[in-house]
Amino acid sequence: MDWVTCTHSAACTGIVRRPYGLCLSHLHPDDLTATLAEMAPGRLLDLRGTVLGGDLLTRVLDATGRRPGRTRLDRVRFTGDVRLSGVTFAGDVSLDGALFERLASFFGSRFEGNVSLSGARFARELSFHGVEVRGRLSLDRAVMARDALFSQAGFGHGLSCERARFDGFATFDGARLGDGATFRGTRFGRTLSFRKVRGGALFEAAHFAADAYLSATGRLSAVRARADGILDVTVSDGGADLRRLAVAGATTLRLADARADLEGAVLRGPATVTGRGGSALTSLREVDAPSLALHGLDLSACGFAGLVHPAGVRVEECRFGMSARGVREGVRAPVVRWLTRRSAPARGQATRPGERATGTDDARAGGSPANPHRAPDTDDARAGGLPSHTHRAADTDDARAGGSPASTDRGTRPARVAGRGAGVRASEAGSRHP
Repeated sequence: MDWVTCTHSAACTGIVRRPYGLCLSHLHPDDLTATLAEMAPGRLLDLRGTVLGGDLLTRVLDATGRRPGRTRLDRVRFTGDVRLSGVTFAGDVSLDGALFERLASFFGSRFEGNVSLSGARFARELSFHGVEVRGRLSLDRAVMARDALFSQAGFGHGLSCERARFDGFATFDGARLGDGATFRGTRFGRTLSFRKVRGGALFEAAHFAADAYLSATGRLSAVRARADGILDVTVSDGGADLRRLAVAGATTLRLADARADLEGAVLRGPATVTGRGGSALTSLREVDAPSLALHGLDLSACGFAGLVHPAGVRVEECRFGMSARGVREGVRAPVVRWLTRRSAPARGQATRPGERATGTDDARAGGSPANPHRAPDTDDARAGGLPSHTHRAADTDDARAGGSPASTDRGTRPARVAGRGAGVRASEAGSRHP
């Protein structure tokens, strides 16, 4: 402690009131009245380490005209209900390490500066419903043992709840987060409702022990977060970073003109990702999701490498742009990746899985090639025609030799050439000796 403590007992941590050497709660009634008379609106209020009951807190607030200036209430122990409706704090407020043994309601109050509740403990309910904080509110490492209400609250420079613990129901519905909210490493023991929130939010390495309903405008990050129940996420006009996310229950992700990255996510329950406007999914690399449905998304830049359950992916009304090599899409059909290259097959090579090689194998078997798109040479011969690549050569040779079309059998080609030569020499000899 960086203040001079009360001399009433060694256990008392309250800051002394000069010239009495005692804290506010241990002053004689007459000395207390004199001390309260010195307080005024807008002036410093320093009650660090003091034990404040409900009646004493009311008297202090009335003495300041319910508008104190810079307020220092670090490590204060509030033994009664704290109700601050109608109070405006004109300066920064510090409540680090404070203990609220009963209800803590800031409903109806206003903070002109920053508010710090780092390490504070709330044994009962906490309410910041509708509270306006022009600065930043910090609840880092705070412990909320019961329900915590932050709905409709406004935080001009954001909210920080890093490594905090919410053991009860927590709601932030309709909150305005200004510069954004941070819940890095925070644990939510019961249902979290974070719906219709304006501003970005970071839930990196957070633990949702029950169902969680999240929303954000701008950026939402849940990298390495863990959800033991249902996870429902809505993001608009920004992006969702959900890499290495692990969800045991059902997962629903809704995007509105937003992008999402699910690389390395583990989604044990059924998962659905839907998009509106220019929404896109940028990565499904190494995603472990037995059932994943994609609807209305731009997948032109999405990576699929290492997808653990490709057969469990369903694609509907998605856009691939210039379709990636080896990817097919279809309504209510799984994504199929071809492992063979899309190049022209060599002679004797199958063009698709399940097809036989063409060429010499078919010739040895005496049958037609397996590829139905190319008529075999034997079929042309049976029909009285020639393969297309031999027509011109055969016609030219026949014209020179004056004979019949040549055989298409390669084994007889030398004899055919010799025959043409003999025919030409015989014709020349006849012309010389009529």
